[in-house]
Amino acid sequence: MSQDDAGVDLETSLGYLLKEASSALRAAMEAVLKPLGMTVTHYSCLELLSQRPGLSNSELARGTFVTRQSMNVLLQALERDGYVTRPTEAPIGKALPTRLTPAGQRSLASATAAVRSVELRMLSGMTADEQSRAFRILQSMVRSLHDG
Repeated sequence: MSQDDAGVDLETSLGYLLKEASSALRAAMEAVLKPLGMTVTHYSCLELLSQRPGLSNSELARGTFVTRQSMNVLLQALERDGYVTRPTEAPIGKALPTRLTPAGQRSLASATAAVRSVELRMLSGMTADEQSRAFRILQSMVRSLHDG
C-alpha cells in the first residue's frame, strides 16, 4: 500500500489539529457564555450586529455559520427578550435589518469580556510575533480554501 492509500495520519494532520483546536475553542467559549445565558451563535450574532448594524437574517446566518432558519429562530428569541429590534416591514426588498437594543449592547459587553478571556488563555503560550504569524498563516489557509 502506498503512502497515498494510507489515509490521513491524525498525529501529523494539520487539518485534524485545526478541527481539534476549533472544537476546544468552541467548548471553552460555550463554558464562559453559558452562565450568561448565551451560546456561541447567540454571542456571534450580537457581536456582528454591534460591528455591522442593520444586517439581515441571511447576512447574520452566513456570519455565524448557521442556516437562515436557525438564525431566524434565534432572532425571534433575541427580539422577544429585548436584545434586538427589527422593523415589522422590510424597508427595501424582503430583508428585515436587525439592530441591537441597549439591553443587547449590555449583554454583549459582558459576553465580549468572557470570550476575550478565552482567547487570551488560548494565546497565552505564544509571543506577539508568533500570534501575528499564526494569524497570517490561518488567513492564507482560509483564502486558499475559498479560492480552490
